[in-house]
Amino acid sequence: MANRTVKDAHSIHGTNPQYLVEKIIRTRVYESQYWKEECFGLSAELVVDKALELRYIGGVYGGNIKPTPFLCLTLKMLQLQPKKDIVVEFIKNEDFKYVRLLGALYMRLTGTAIDCYKYLEPLYNDYRKIKSQNRDGEFELMHVDEFVDQLLHDERVADIVLPRLQKRYVLEEAEQLAPRISALEDDIDDVESSEDDEDEDAKMERAPTPDRRRRGYRDLEKPRRSPTLRRRRSRSRSPRRQSRSPRRRSPSPERERHRSKSPRRHRSRSRERRHRSRSQSPRHHRNHRHRSSSKSPERANKSHKRRRGDE
Repeated sequence: MANRTVKDAHSIHGTNPQYLVEKIIRTRVYESQYWKEECFGLSAELVVDKALELRYIGGVYGGNIKPTPFLCLTLKMLQLQPKKDIVVEFIKNEDFKYVRLLGALYMRLTGTAIDCYKYLEPLYNDYRKIKSQNRDGEFELMHVDEFVDQLLHDERVADIVLPRLQKRYVLEEAEQLAPRISALEDDIDDVESSEDDEDEDAKMERAPTPDRRRRGYRDLEKPRRSPTLRRRRSRSRSPRRQSRSPRRRSPSPERERHRSKSPRRHRSRSRERRHRSRSQSPRHHRNHRHRSSSKSPERANKSHKRRRGDE
C-alpha cells in the first residue's frame, strides 16, 4: 500500500508516473532503508523538509545497487504527484540548490517540452557548485548549469531514462516558443561597444593632421625645397658623373695587326737568345774542344799519307 501511486494521480506520457523509473531500480528503492524510514507517510508539503536535507545528487551506486536519497525523493514525488505550482516553487528556490535540482528533474520527467524549456533554461545562469555521487560511490564536483544541460540533452540522468523531448527549433518554427536570449548577450554588447569606442579614439589619435601629412616628422626642422631646384641639380650633376666615368675607346685596326704579329716576333727572339746562350756556355766550348782534339790526329795522318802519295 505504501508503494502505490495516489488515487487521484494522472497518467504521465500514457503510463503510471512511477513507471518512468525502471523496475529494477524501483524495486531497489522500495527495499532501501532510506525509503522505509524517511519516505514513509510523506505528503507533498513534507517532501520539502526532506529536500532541504539533501547534500548531493546521484542515482544508484555500489555493487548492491543502492539508491541515493536524491533518487528516493524523486520517486516519492512521482508517487505523490504534487501540483505544478509546488514544482515551480522548487525550481525558483535560489537558497537551496539541491531543492532546485530536485524540482528540475521532476519537471523534466513529467512536464511538456514547452514547460521544460520555459522553466529549465533560466537555470543556465546558475553557476553554483554541487556534489554528485557516481556508480562507484565516489563524489564528483559539478555545477548547476551542467546538470540542467544534461537534463535537456542527455538520454539518462541519475540512472533514469528521460522521456523524449521535442527539439527547440521545431517549437520556434511553430511559434510556440520564443527564441532564447542569453543573459550574456547584454554583457557582450557592452564589451563590443566599449571596444569600438576605444578603437575610434585610437584612430583619432593616430590620424595625422594636414600639416603632418604633407611633411614628415623628420622634415619639420628642415626648410622646404622646391621640386624645380631638385630637377635642375639632378640635370647639372649628370654630365659630371658621365665625365668621371672612364670612356672606352674602340681599338684601331693597326693595333690589332700589331698585337697579332707581336707573339711571332717574340718567339723568334726568344729562340735566338737561347741559341746564343748555348753557344756561349762553357759546356759547349769544352765539348767543341774535345771534339777538335779527338779528330786532330786522324786528320794529321790523312794529310801525311796524302803528302807521301804526292811524292
